Amino acid sequence: MRRRIVVVTVMFVVSGLAFAFAARETRIALAQGGAKEREFDVVIRNGHIIDGTGSPWYSGDIGIRDGRIAAIGNLSHAHAKQVIDAAGRVVAPGFIDMLGQSEITMLVDPHVPSKIFQGITTEITGEGDSVAPQTDATLKDFHAEYQHYGITPDWRTFAQYFARLQKQGMGINLGTYVGATQLRRYVIGDADQKATPEQLEKMKALVAEAMREGAMGLSTALQYPPAPYASTEELIALASVASQYGGIYATHMRNEGDGEMAALAETARIAREAHIPVEIFHLKTAGKPNWGKMPQVVAFIDKQRSEGLDIEADTYAYTAWNNDLAAFIPPWAHDGGDAKMIARLKDPATRARIRKEMETRSTSWDNEWQEIAGPEGVLISSVQNPDLMPLQGKTLADVAKMWHENPIDALCDLLIKDNAFTNVSVFGMTEPDVELALKQPWVSIDNDYGGMSPTGLLGKEHAHPRAYGTFPRILRKFVREKHLLTLPEAIRKFAALPAQREHLTDRGVLKKGMWADVVVFDPAKVHDVGTYEKPNQLAVGMDYVLVNGVPVIADGKMTNALPGKVLYGPGYAGHAQER
Repeated sequence: MRRRIVVVTVMFVVSGLAFAFAARETRIALAQGGAKEREFDVVIRNGHIIDGTGSPWYSGDIGIRDGRIAAIGNLSHAHAKQVIDAAGRVVAPGFIDMLGQSEITMLVDPHVPSKIFQGITTEITGEGDSVAPQTDATLKDFHAEYQHYGITPDWRTFAQYFARLQKQGMGINLGTYVGATQLRRYVIGDADQKATPEQLEKMKALVAEAMREGAMGLSTALQYPPAPYASTEELIALASVASQYGGIYATHMRNEGDGEMAALAETARIAREAHIPVEIFHLKTAGKPNWGKMPQVVAFIDKQRSEGLDIEADTYAYTAWNNDLAAFIPPWAHDGGDAKMIARLKDPATRARIRKEMETRSTSWDNEWQEIAGPEGVLISSVQNPDLMPLQGKTLADVAKMWHENPIDALCDLLIKDNAFTNVSVFGMTEPDVELALKQPWVSIDNDYGGMSPTGLLGKEHAHPRAYGTFPRILRKFVREKHLLTLPEAIRKFAALPAQREHLTDRGVLKKGMWADVVVFDPAKVHDVGTYEKPNQLAVGMDYVLVNGVPVIADGKMTNALPGKVLYGPGYAGHAQER
Protein backbone atom coordinates (compact mmCIF):
# COMPACT_ATOMS: atom_id res chain seq x y z
CA MET A 1 0.00 0.00 0.00
CA ARG A 2 2.80 2.40 0.95
CA ARG A 3 4.62 1.73 -2.32
CA ARG A 4 1.50 2.56 -4.32
CA ILE A 5 1.11 5.86 -2.47
CA VAL A 6 4.69 6.83 -3.24
CA VAL A 7 4.23 5.99 -6.92
CA VAL A 8 1.07 8.07 -7.17
CA THR A 9 2.77 10.97 -5.39
CA VAL A 10 5.76 10.81 -7.71
CA MET A 11 3.49 10.66 -10.75
CA PHE A 12 1.57 13.69 -9.45
CA VAL A 13 4.78 15.65 -8.92
CA VAL A 14 6.14 14.65 -12.32
CA SER A 15 2.85 15.56 -13.98
CA GLY A 16 2.89 18.94 -12.25
CA LEU A 17 6.49 19.55 -13.30
CA ALA A 18 5.64 18.58 -16.87
CA PHE A 19 2.77 21.06 -16.98
CA ALA A 20 4.95 23.79 -15.44
CA PHE A 21 7.73 23.01 -17.94
CA ALA A 22 5.26 23.17 -20.84
CA ALA A 23 3.93 26.52 -19.61
CA ARG A 24 7.52 27.79 -19.21
CA GLU A 25 8.39 26.68 -22.74
CA THR A 26 5.29 28.49 -24.03
CA ARG A 27 6.38 31.69 -22.27
CA ILE A 28 9.94 31.37 -23.65
CA ALA A 29 8.61 30.82 -27.17
CA LEU A 30 6.37 33.86 -26.82
CA ALA A 31 9.26 35.97 -25.58
CA GLN A 32 11.71 34.85 -28.28
CA GLY A 33 9.37 34.73 -31.27
CA GLY A 34 8.65 37.57 -33.64
CA ALA A 35 5.54 39.70 -33.34
CA LYS A 36 3.62 37.68 -35.92
CA GLU A 37 4.60 34.36 -34.39
CA ARG A 38 3.54 35.24 -30.87
CA GLU A 39 0.22 36.85 -31.73
CA PHE A 40 -2.92 34.77 -31.40
CA ASP A 41 -6.22 35.46 -33.07
CA VAL A 42 -8.01 34.79 -29.78
CA VAL A 43 -6.85 34.13 -26.24
CA ILE A 44 -9.33 32.84 -23.66
CA ARG A 45 -7.93 33.69 -20.23
CA ASN A 46 -8.59 32.70 -16.61
CA GLY A 47 -11.09 29.95 -17.35
CA HIS A 48 -11.84 26.67 -15.65
CA ILE A 49 -10.91 24.33 -18.49
CA ILE A 50 -12.98 21.15 -18.78
CA ASP A 51 -11.21 19.47 -21.66
CA GLY A 52 -13.99 17.06 -22.74
CA THR A 53 -12.33 13.81 -21.66
CA GLY A 54 -14.17 13.58 -18.35
CA SER A 55 -11.19 14.87 -16.35
CA PRO A 56 -11.75 17.52 -13.63
CA TRP A 57 -11.33 21.20 -14.52
CA TYR A 58 -7.99 22.95 -14.32
CA SER A 59 -6.95 26.61 -14.57
CA GLY A 60 -5.43 27.84 -17.78
CA ASP A 61 -5.53 30.00 -20.87
CA ILE A 62 -6.18 28.90 -24.45
CA GLY A 63 -4.56 30.51 -27.47
CA ILE A 64 -6.21 30.15 -30.87
CA ARG A 65 -4.59 30.76 -34.23
CA ASP A 66 -5.89 30.00 -37.75
CA GLY A 67 -8.94 28.24 -36.38
CA ARG A 68 -7.04 25.79 -34.19
CA ILE A 69 -5.89 25.62 -30.60
CA ALA A 70 -2.27 26.77 -30.74
CA ALA A 71 -1.39 26.78 -27.04
CA ILE A 72 -2.79 25.93 -23.60
CA GLY A 73 -1.13 27.17 -20.43
CA ASN A 74 -0.19 30.51 -18.87
CA LEU A 75 -0.66 32.97 -21.71
CA SER A 76 -0.93 36.08 -19.55
CA HIS A 77 1.79 37.85 -21.53
CA ALA A 78 0.67 36.73 -24.98
CA HIS A 79 -0.58 39.18 -27.56
CA ALA A 80 -3.93 38.53 -29.23
CA LYS A 81 -6.32 40.29 -31.58
CA GLN A 82 -9.14 39.38 -29.21
CA VAL A 83 -9.00 38.51 -25.53
CA ILE A 84 -11.88 36.75 -23.78
CA ASP A 85 -11.84 36.91 -19.98
CA ALA A 86 -13.41 33.65 -18.79
CA ALA A 87 -12.86 34.26 -15.07
CA GLY A 88 -15.36 32.29 -13.00
CA ARG A 89 -16.62 30.45 -16.06
CA VAL A 90 -16.13 27.07 -17.69
CA VAL A 91 -14.24 26.73 -20.95
CA ALA A 92 -15.16 23.50 -22.73
CA PRO A 93 -15.19 21.92 -26.20
CA GLY A 94 -18.13 22.84 -28.40
CA PHE A 95 -21.02 20.40 -28.13
CA ILE A 96 -21.63 17.74 -30.79
CA ASP A 97 -25.23 16.96 -31.72
CA MET A 98 -25.35 13.29 -32.69
CA LEU A 99 -28.62 13.62 -34.62
CA GLY A 100 -29.44 17.15 -35.67
CA GLN A 101 -31.85 17.15 -38.64
CA SER A 102 -30.66 20.56 -39.95
CA GLU A 103 -29.80 19.61 -43.52
CA ILE A 104 -32.79 21.57 -44.88
CA THR A 105 -33.39 24.22 -42.20
CA MET A 106 -29.74 25.27 -42.44
CA LEU A 107 -30.54 26.35 -46.00
CA VAL A 108 -33.32 28.56 -44.59
CA ASP A 109 -31.23 30.13 -41.81
CA PRO A 110 -27.55 29.14 -41.90
CA HIS A 111 -26.92 30.77 -38.51
CA VAL A 112 -29.09 28.07 -36.82
CA PRO A 113 -29.56 30.13 -33.63
CA SER A 114 -31.41 27.36 -31.78
CA LYS A 115 -28.22 25.30 -32.05
CA ILE A 116 -25.49 27.81 -31.24
CA PHE A 117 -27.29 29.22 -28.19
CA GLN A 118 -27.18 25.68 -26.78
CA GLY A 119 -23.43 25.52 -27.36
CA ILE A 120 -23.72 23.15 -30.32
CA THR A 121 -20.82 23.64 -32.74
CA THR A 122 -21.09 20.39 -34.72
CA GLU A 123 -24.05 18.40 -35.96
CA ILE A 124 -24.36 14.96 -37.51
CA THR A 125 -27.55 14.43 -39.50
CA GLY A 126 -29.25 12.14 -42.02
CA GLU A 127 -31.68 9.78 -40.25
CA GLY A 128 -32.70 7.25 -42.89
CA ASP A 129 -33.84 9.98 -45.29
CA SER A 130 -30.57 11.69 -46.19
CA VAL A 131 -30.18 14.79 -48.32
CA ALA A 132 -28.51 12.73 -51.07
CA PRO A 133 -28.33 10.88 -53.40
CA GLN A 134 -31.33 12.27 -55.27
CA THR A 135 -33.18 11.73 -58.51
CA ASP A 136 -35.98 13.80 -59.98
CA ALA A 137 -38.40 11.23 -58.56
CA THR A 138 -37.03 11.34 -55.00
CA LEU A 139 -36.98 15.13 -55.03
CA LYS A 140 -40.62 15.05 -56.09
CA ASP A 141 -41.39 12.90 -53.03
CA PHE A 142 -40.21 15.77 -50.81
CA HIS A 143 -41.59 18.59 -52.92
CA ALA A 144 -44.00 19.59 -50.13
CA GLU A 145 -41.17 19.96 -47.61
CA TYR A 146 -38.96 21.97 -49.97
CA GLN A 147 -41.93 24.14 -50.89
CA HIS A 148 -42.78 24.64 -47.22
CA TYR A 149 -39.28 25.95 -46.52
CA GLY A 150 -38.89 27.86 -49.79
CA ILE A 151 -35.95 25.72 -50.89
CA THR A 152 -35.03 24.95 -54.49
CA PRO A 153 -33.05 21.67 -54.43
CA ASP A 154 -30.27 22.12 -56.98
CA TRP A 155 -28.19 19.11 -55.94
CA ARG A 156 -28.27 15.39 -56.67
CA THR A 157 -25.11 14.18 -54.89
CA PHE A 158 -23.51 14.81 -51.52
CA ALA A 159 -20.67 16.64 -53.27
CA GLN A 160 -23.15 19.07 -54.83
CA TYR A 161 -25.03 19.57 -51.57
CA PHE A 162 -21.79 20.18 -49.66
CA ALA A 163 -20.74 22.72 -52.29
CA ARG A 164 -24.00 24.61 -51.76
CA LEU A 165 -23.47 24.65 -48.00
CA GLN A 166 -19.92 25.93 -48.32
CA LYS A 167 -20.96 28.63 -50.78
CA GLN A 168 -23.70 30.02 -48.53
CA GLY A 169 -21.78 29.60 -45.26
CA MET A 170 -22.72 27.71 -42.08
CA GLY A 171 -23.01 28.71 -38.47
CA ILE A 172 -21.89 25.26 -37.28
CA ASN A 173 -20.02 22.27 -38.66
CA LEU A 174 -22.11 19.57 -40.31
CA GLY A 175 -21.60 15.96 -41.32
CA THR A 176 -24.18 13.49 -42.59
CA TYR A 177 -24.91 9.82 -43.04
CA VAL A 178 -26.24 8.28 -46.22
CA GLY A 179 -29.70 6.96 -45.43
CA ALA A 180 -30.85 3.47 -46.32
CA THR A 181 -34.37 4.83 -46.84
CA GLN A 182 -33.00 7.29 -49.36
CA LEU A 183 -31.25 4.49 -51.22
CA ARG A 184 -34.45 2.43 -51.32
CA ARG A 185 -36.41 5.36 -52.70
CA TYR A 186 -33.66 6.00 -55.25
CA VAL A 187 -33.61 2.42 -56.53
CA ILE A 188 -36.99 0.85 -55.66
CA GLY A 189 -39.35 3.67 -54.71
CA ASP A 190 -41.95 3.41 -51.94
CA ALA A 191 -43.19 -0.07 -52.82
CA ASP A 192 -43.43 -2.81 -50.19
CA GLN A 193 -41.20 -5.31 -51.97
CA LYS A 194 -37.95 -7.17 -51.51
CA ALA A 195 -34.91 -5.80 -53.30
CA THR A 196 -33.81 -7.91 -56.26
CA PRO A 197 -30.12 -8.86 -56.47
CA GLU A 198 -29.64 -6.19 -59.13
CA GLN A 199 -31.34 -3.53 -57.01
CA LEU A 200 -29.28 -4.48 -53.97
CA GLU A 201 -26.06 -4.15 -55.97
CA LYS A 202 -27.18 -0.71 -57.13
CA MET A 203 -27.83 0.36 -53.54
CA LYS A 204 -24.45 -0.98 -52.43
CA ALA A 205 -22.76 1.01 -55.20
CA LEU A 206 -24.58 4.14 -54.01
CA VAL A 207 -23.32 3.54 -50.45
CA ALA A 208 -19.76 3.31 -51.74
CA GLU A 209 -20.19 6.49 -53.78
CA ALA A 210 -21.65 8.34 -50.80
CA MET A 211 -18.82 7.21 -48.52
CA ARG A 212 -16.24 8.45 -51.03
CA GLU A 213 -18.09 11.78 -51.15
CA GLY A 214 -17.83 12.13 -47.38
CA ALA A 215 -20.78 10.38 -45.69
CA MET A 216 -20.10 9.42 -42.06
CA GLY A 217 -21.67 6.00 -42.48
CA LEU A 218 -25.04 4.34 -43.16
CA SER A 219 -28.20 5.26 -41.24
CA THR A 220 -31.64 3.75 -40.95
CA ALA A 221 -35.02 4.90 -39.63
CA LEU A 222 -36.74 1.53 -39.66
CA GLN A 223 -40.06 2.68 -38.22
CA TYR A 224 -40.94 4.91 -41.17
CA PRO A 225 -41.98 3.44 -44.55
CA PRO A 226 -40.52 2.45 -46.90
CA ALA A 227 -37.73 1.55 -44.46
CA PRO A 228 -39.66 -1.30 -42.74
CA TYR A 229 -39.84 -3.09 -46.10
CA ALA A 230 -36.07 -3.73 -45.99
CA SER A 231 -34.95 -7.11 -44.67
CA THR A 232 -32.17 -7.52 -42.13
CA GLU A 233 -30.06 -9.13 -44.84
CA GLU A 234 -30.45 -6.04 -47.03
CA LEU A 235 -29.28 -3.82 -44.17
CA ILE A 236 -26.29 -6.06 -43.46
CA ALA A 237 -25.25 -5.88 -47.10
CA LEU A 238 -25.42 -2.07 -47.15
CA ALA A 239 -23.74 -1.68 -43.76
CA SER A 240 -20.91 -3.96 -44.88
CA VAL A 241 -20.06 -1.48 -47.63
CA ALA A 242 -20.03 1.43 -45.18
CA SER A 243 -17.77 -0.64 -42.93
CA GLN A 244 -15.24 -1.10 -45.74
CA TYR A 245 -14.83 2.69 -45.81
CA GLY A 246 -14.47 3.00 -42.03
CA GLY A 247 -18.02 4.26 -41.45
CA ILE A 248 -20.54 3.44 -38.75
CA TYR A 249 -24.12 2.16 -38.77
CA ALA A 250 -26.55 4.53 -37.03
CA THR A 251 -30.12 3.41 -36.50
CA HIS A 252 -33.56 4.42 -35.41
CA MET A 253 -34.42 0.83 -34.64
CA ARG A 254 -37.36 -1.05 -36.12
CA ASN A 255 -39.21 -0.91 -32.82
CA GLU A 256 -38.79 1.11 -29.60
CA GLY A 257 -41.92 -0.25 -27.89
CA ASP A 258 -43.36 -3.74 -27.51
CA GLY A 259 -40.92 -5.23 -30.01
CA GLU A 260 -37.80 -3.44 -28.79
CA MET A 261 -35.84 -6.48 -27.64
CA ALA A 262 -36.22 -8.09 -31.08
CA ALA A 263 -35.12 -4.79 -32.65
CA LEU A 264 -32.06 -4.72 -30.41
CA ALA A 265 -31.23 -8.28 -31.45
CA GLU A 266 -31.48 -7.25 -35.11
CA THR A 267 -29.20 -4.28 -34.44
CA ALA A 268 -26.62 -6.52 -32.79
CA ARG A 269 -26.80 -8.95 -35.70
CA ILE A 270 -26.11 -6.14 -38.17
CA ALA A 271 -23.13 -5.01 -36.09
CA ARG A 272 -21.75 -8.53 -35.90
CA GLU A 273 -22.24 -9.64 -39.50
CA ALA A 274 -21.35 -6.31 -41.14
CA HIS A 275 -18.34 -5.84 -38.82
CA ILE A 276 -19.37 -2.27 -38.12
CA PRO A 277 -19.69 -0.01 -35.05
CA VAL A 278 -23.30 0.90 -34.21
CA GLU A 279 -24.94 4.07 -32.89
CA ILE A 280 -28.53 3.67 -31.66
CA PHE A 281 -30.43 6.91 -32.21
CA HIS A 282 -32.48 8.40 -29.32
CA LEU A 283 -32.46 5.34 -27.06
CA LYS A 284 -35.84 4.92 -25.33
CA THR A 285 -38.46 2.51 -24.05
CA ALA A 286 -41.68 3.76 -25.61
CA GLY A 287 -45.18 3.33 -24.26
CA LYS A 288 -46.57 2.88 -20.76
CA PRO A 289 -46.64 -0.94 -21.07
CA ASN A 290 -42.84 -0.75 -21.53
CA TRP A 291 -42.03 1.75 -18.80
CA GLY A 292 -39.42 0.34 -16.46
CA LYS A 293 -37.78 -1.80 -19.14
CA MET A 294 -34.73 0.42 -19.64
CA PRO A 295 -32.65 -1.78 -17.26
CA GLN A 296 -33.32 -4.70 -19.62
CA VAL A 297 -32.28 -2.60 -22.63
CA VAL A 298 -29.11 -1.41 -20.90
CA ALA A 299 -28.25 -4.95 -19.82
CA PHE A 300 -28.61 -6.18 -23.41
CA ILE A 301 -26.28 -3.50 -24.77
CA ASP A 302 -23.76 -4.03 -21.95
CA LYS A 303 -23.73 -7.76 -22.73
CA GLN A 304 -23.11 -7.12 -26.43
CA ARG A 305 -20.27 -4.75 -25.56
CA SER A 306 -18.75 -7.30 -23.19
CA GLU A 307 -18.75 -9.76 -26.10
CA GLY A 308 -16.87 -7.32 -28.33
CA LEU A 309 -19.64 -5.56 -30.26
CA ASP A 310 -19.06 -1.82 -30.54
CA ILE A 311 -22.57 -0.53 -29.76
CA GLU A 312 -23.28 2.93 -28.36
CA ALA A 313 -26.35 5.18 -28.25
CA ASP A 314 -27.56 8.74 -27.79
CA THR A 315 -30.50 10.47 -26.10
CA TYR A 316 -32.21 13.87 -25.94
CA ALA A 317 -33.47 13.23 -22.37
CA TYR A 318 -37.08 14.40 -22.76
CA THR A 319 -40.14 12.22 -22.13
CA ALA A 320 -41.82 13.14 -25.45
CA TRP A 321 -40.51 12.27 -28.89
CA ASN A 322 -41.28 14.09 -32.12
CA ASN A 323 -42.06 12.62 -35.53
CA ASP A 324 -44.49 12.52 -38.42
CA LEU A 325 -48.15 12.01 -37.51
CA ALA A 326 -48.18 9.45 -40.33
CA ALA A 327 -46.03 7.19 -38.13
CA PHE A 328 -49.24 6.19 -36.32
CA ILE A 329 -50.46 4.46 -39.51
CA PRO A 330 -49.45 0.78 -40.01
CA PRO A 331 -46.57 0.26 -42.48
CA TRP A 332 -48.60 -1.69 -45.05
CA ALA A 333 -50.88 1.33 -45.53
CA HIS A 334 -47.87 3.40 -46.71
CA ASP A 335 -47.12 1.03 -49.61
CA GLY A 336 -46.59 3.17 -52.70
CA GLY A 337 -46.12 6.48 -50.90
CA ASP A 338 -48.17 9.24 -49.29
CA ALA A 339 -50.71 9.62 -52.09
CA LYS A 340 -51.72 5.97 -51.87
CA MET A 341 -51.79 6.11 -48.07
CA ILE A 342 -54.15 9.09 -48.21
CA ALA A 343 -56.37 7.23 -50.67
CA ARG A 344 -56.56 4.33 -48.20
CA LEU A 345 -57.47 6.71 -45.38
CA LYS A 346 -60.35 8.00 -47.51
CA ASP A 347 -61.71 4.50 -48.12
CA PRO A 348 -64.10 3.54 -45.26
CA ALA A 349 -63.28 -0.17 -45.33
CA THR A 350 -59.52 0.36 -45.39
CA ARG A 351 -59.73 3.02 -42.69
CA ALA A 352 -61.65 0.55 -40.52
CA ARG A 353 -58.82 -1.97 -40.93
CA ILE A 354 -56.24 0.71 -40.06
CA ARG A 355 -58.19 1.71 -36.98
CA LYS A 356 -58.50 -1.89 -35.81
CA GLU A 357 -54.74 -2.44 -36.12
CA MET A 358 -53.99 0.82 -34.29
CA GLU A 359 -56.24 -0.32 -31.44
CA THR A 360 -54.46 -3.70 -31.18
CA ARG A 361 -51.10 -4.17 -29.47
CA SER A 362 -48.46 -5.74 -31.71
CA THR A 363 -44.78 -6.56 -31.80
CA SER A 364 -44.75 -6.70 -35.61
CA TRP A 365 -44.70 -2.91 -35.97
CA ASP A 366 -44.07 0.07 -33.70
CA ASN A 367 -47.68 0.93 -32.86
CA GLU A 368 -47.48 4.42 -31.38
CA TRP A 369 -51.22 4.53 -30.66
CA GLN A 370 -50.59 1.85 -28.03
CA GLU A 371 -47.69 3.87 -26.59
CA ILE A 372 -49.71 6.91 -25.47
CA ALA A 373 -52.23 7.35 -22.67
CA GLY A 374 -54.66 8.93 -25.12
CA PRO A 375 -55.03 11.62 -27.80
CA GLU A 376 -54.07 14.29 -25.24
CA GLY A 377 -50.55 12.85 -25.52
CA VAL A 378 -50.16 13.99 -29.14
CA LEU A 379 -49.22 17.67 -29.62
CA ILE A 380 -49.42 19.22 -33.12
CA SER A 381 -46.02 20.75 -33.93
CA SER A 382 -46.12 21.84 -37.56
CA VAL A 383 -48.45 21.70 -40.54
CA GLN A 384 -48.13 22.78 -44.17
CA ASN A 385 -51.75 23.60 -45.01
CA PRO A 386 -52.20 27.25 -43.95
CA ASP A 387 -55.82 26.57 -43.02
CA LEU A 388 -54.55 24.21 -40.32
CA MET A 389 -52.07 26.64 -38.74
CA PRO A 390 -54.40 27.35 -35.78
CA LEU A 391 -53.98 23.69 -34.78
CA GLN A 392 -50.26 24.07 -34.03
CA GLY A 393 -49.76 23.82 -30.29
CA LYS A 394 -53.03 21.94 -29.76
CA THR A 395 -53.40 18.28 -28.89
CA LEU A 396 -55.08 15.62 -30.99
CA ALA A 397 -57.76 15.50 -28.27
CA ASP A 398 -58.38 19.21 -28.90
CA VAL A 399 -58.65 18.61 -32.65
CA ALA A 400 -61.05 15.68 -32.19
CA LYS A 401 -63.26 17.83 -29.97
CA MET A 402 -63.20 20.73 -32.44
CA TRP A 403 -64.10 18.43 -35.33
CA HIS A 404 -66.61 16.36 -33.31
CA GLU A 405 -64.79 13.15 -34.26
CA ASN A 406 -63.33 10.04 -32.75
CA PRO A 407 -59.58 10.75 -32.11
CA ILE A 408 -58.43 8.15 -34.67
CA ASP A 409 -60.74 9.63 -37.28
CA ALA A 410 -59.40 13.09 -36.42
CA LEU A 411 -55.85 11.76 -36.88
CA CYS A 412 -56.71 10.28 -40.27
CA ASP A 413 -58.55 13.39 -41.44
CA LEU A 414 -55.70 15.63 -40.31
CA LEU A 415 -53.32 13.57 -42.45
CA ILE A 416 -55.69 13.91 -45.42
CA LYS A 417 -56.15 17.66 -45.03
CA ASP A 418 -52.40 18.28 -44.56
CA ASN A 419 -51.30 15.87 -47.31
CA ALA A 420 -49.46 13.72 -44.70
CA PHE A 421 -47.11 16.59 -43.77
CA THR A 422 -48.13 17.02 -40.10
CA ASN A 423 -45.42 16.76 -37.42
CA VAL A 424 -46.23 15.99 -33.77
CA SER A 425 -44.71 15.63 -30.30
CA VAL A 426 -45.73 12.41 -28.60
CA PHE A 427 -45.69 11.90 -24.83
CA GLY A 428 -44.79 8.26 -24.35
CA MET A 429 -41.78 7.90 -22.02
CA THR A 430 -41.15 8.02 -18.28
CA GLU A 431 -38.46 9.95 -16.42
CA PRO A 432 -36.69 7.02 -14.67
CA ASP A 433 -36.08 5.30 -18.02
CA VAL A 434 -34.80 8.55 -19.52
CA GLU A 435 -32.43 9.09 -16.60
CA LEU A 436 -31.07 5.54 -16.67
CA ALA A 437 -30.27 5.85 -20.37
CA LEU A 438 -28.61 9.23 -19.86
CA LYS A 439 -26.33 7.86 -17.13
CA GLN A 440 -24.78 5.14 -19.28
CA PRO A 441 -21.10 5.83 -20.10
CA TRP A 442 -21.68 4.89 -23.76
CA VAL A 443 -24.60 7.31 -24.27
CA SER A 444 -23.97 10.69 -25.91
CA ILE A 445 -26.50 13.44 -26.71
CA ASP A 446 -28.68 14.17 -29.71
CA ASN A 447 -30.97 17.13 -30.30
CA ASP A 448 -33.05 15.26 -32.91
CA TYR A 449 -34.43 18.48 -34.39
CA GLY A 450 -33.43 20.82 -37.16
CA GLY A 451 -31.80 24.16 -36.52
CA MET A 452 -34.56 26.65 -35.77
CA SER A 453 -35.06 30.35 -35.11
CA PRO A 454 -37.70 32.10 -32.99
CA THR A 455 -38.22 34.59 -35.84
CA GLY A 456 -38.92 34.32 -39.56
CA LEU A 457 -40.23 31.27 -41.36
CA LEU A 458 -38.77 28.79 -38.88
CA GLY A 459 -40.34 30.65 -35.98
CA LYS A 460 -43.81 29.86 -37.31
CA GLU A 461 -43.47 26.22 -36.27
CA HIS A 462 -44.47 24.99 -32.83
CA ALA A 463 -41.26 23.05 -32.31
CA HIS A 464 -40.48 20.42 -29.70
CA PRO A 465 -38.67 22.30 -26.89
CA ARG A 466 -35.65 20.06 -27.41
CA ALA A 467 -35.00 22.05 -30.60
CA TYR A 468 -33.87 24.93 -28.40
CA GLY A 469 -32.99 23.37 -25.08
CA THR A 470 -31.52 19.85 -25.05
CA PHE A 471 -27.94 20.53 -23.96
CA PRO A 472 -28.66 23.43 -21.53
CA ARG A 473 -31.51 21.42 -20.03
CA ILE A 474 -29.16 18.55 -19.25
CA LEU A 475 -26.73 21.01 -17.63
CA ARG A 476 -29.54 22.58 -15.60
CA LYS A 477 -31.68 19.61 -14.68
CA PHE A 478 -29.44 16.57 -14.63
CA VAL A 479 -26.14 18.18 -13.59
CA ARG A 480 -27.01 21.20 -11.43
CA GLU A 481 -30.35 20.18 -9.91
CA LYS A 482 -30.51 16.38 -9.80
CA HIS A 483 -26.75 15.62 -9.70
CA LEU A 484 -27.31 12.68 -12.03
CA LEU A 485 -24.10 13.58 -13.89
CA THR A 486 -21.03 15.54 -12.90
CA LEU A 487 -20.21 18.52 -15.09
CA PRO A 488 -17.04 16.89 -16.54
CA GLU A 489 -19.02 13.73 -17.36
CA ALA A 490 -21.76 15.73 -19.07
CA ILE A 491 -19.17 17.58 -21.14
CA ARG A 492 -17.60 14.23 -22.11
CA LYS A 493 -21.01 13.11 -23.38
CA PHE A 494 -21.34 16.39 -25.28
CA ALA A 495 -17.87 16.36 -26.84
CA ALA A 496 -15.21 13.64 -26.67
CA LEU A 497 -17.60 10.67 -26.73
CA PRO A 498 -19.46 11.69 -29.92
CA ALA A 499 -16.23 12.87 -31.57
CA GLN A 500 -14.71 9.46 -30.92
CA ARG A 501 -17.77 7.68 -32.32
CA GLU A 502 -17.74 9.77 -35.52
CA HIS A 503 -13.94 9.52 -36.01
CA LEU A 504 -13.59 13.30 -35.58
CA THR A 505 -10.03 12.96 -34.38
CA ASP A 506 -9.33 16.69 -34.23
CA ARG A 507 -12.51 17.82 -32.46
CA GLY A 508 -14.23 17.14 -29.17
CA VAL A 509 -11.27 17.78 -26.85
CA LEU A 510 -9.43 20.96 -25.84
CA LYS A 511 -5.89 20.11 -26.86
CA LYS A 512 -3.18 21.78 -28.90
CA GLY A 513 -3.66 21.23 -32.63
CA MET A 514 -7.42 20.58 -32.39
CA TRP A 515 -9.98 22.72 -34.20
CA ALA A 516 -11.06 25.50 -31.85
CA ASP A 517 -14.71 24.66 -31.28
CA VAL A 518 -15.07 26.18 -27.81
CA VAL A 519 -17.84 27.27 -25.43
CA VAL A 520 -17.55 29.62 -22.45
CA PHE A 521 -20.38 29.61 -19.90
CA ASP A 522 -21.30 29.95 -16.25
CA PRO A 523 -22.48 26.49 -15.15
CA ALA A 524 -24.64 28.07 -12.44
CA LYS A 525 -26.62 30.12 -14.96
CA VAL A 526 -26.94 28.16 -18.21
CA HIS A 527 -30.49 26.87 -18.72
CA ASP A 528 -33.21 26.06 -21.22
CA VAL A 529 -36.18 28.40 -21.66
CA GLY A 530 -38.46 26.74 -24.21
CA THR A 531 -41.45 24.73 -23.00
CA TYR A 532 -44.03 22.54 -24.74
CA GLU A 533 -46.45 25.47 -24.52
CA LYS A 534 -43.92 28.11 -25.70
CA PRO A 535 -41.02 26.23 -27.33
CA ASN A 536 -39.51 28.86 -29.62
CA GLN A 537 -37.25 30.50 -27.03
CA LEU A 538 -33.47 30.54 -27.17
CA ALA A 539 -31.49 28.95 -24.37
CA VAL A 540 -29.63 31.24 -21.96
CA GLY A 541 -26.11 31.17 -20.57
CA MET A 542 -23.67 30.66 -23.43
CA ASP A 543 -21.42 33.72 -23.17
CA TYR A 544 -19.13 32.72 -26.01
CA VAL A 545 -19.40 30.02 -28.65
CA LEU A 546 -16.52 29.66 -31.11
CA VAL A 547 -16.68 27.55 -34.25
CA ASN A 548 -13.29 26.89 -35.84
CA GLY A 549 -11.87 29.73 -33.75
CA VAL A 550 -14.48 32.32 -34.78
CA PRO A 551 -17.11 33.55 -32.28
CA VAL A 552 -20.67 32.91 -33.41
CA ILE A 553 -21.82 34.10 -29.98
CA ALA A 554 -19.92 36.86 -28.15
CA ASP A 555 -21.04 38.38 -24.86
CA GLY A 556 -24.21 36.31 -25.15
CA LYS A 557 -25.19 37.76 -28.54
CA MET A 558 -25.12 36.23 -32.02
CA THR A 559 -22.36 37.65 -34.23
CA ASN A 560 -23.82 36.44 -37.57
CA ALA A 561 -20.48 34.85 -38.48
CA LEU A 562 -20.64 31.68 -40.62
CA PRO A 563 -17.38 29.82 -39.92
CA GLY A 564 -18.74 26.26 -40.02
CA LYS A 565 -17.22 23.51 -42.15
CA VAL A 566 -18.49 20.42 -43.88
CA LEU A 567 -17.18 17.40 -41.98
CA TYR A 568 -16.25 14.43 -44.12
CA GLY A 569 -16.35 10.79 -43.11
CA PRO A 570 -13.38 8.42 -43.03
CA GLY A 571 -13.93 7.20 -46.59
CA TYR A 572 -13.76 10.66 -48.16
CA ALA A 573 -11.71 10.58 -51.35
CA GLY A 574 -10.90 14.30 -51.49
CA HIS A 575 -7.29 15.40 -51.32
CA ALA A 576 -7.83 18.44 -49.06
CA GLN A 577 -9.94 16.64 -46.48
CA GLU A 578 -10.96 18.72 -43.47
CA ARG A 579 -12.40 16.97 -40.42
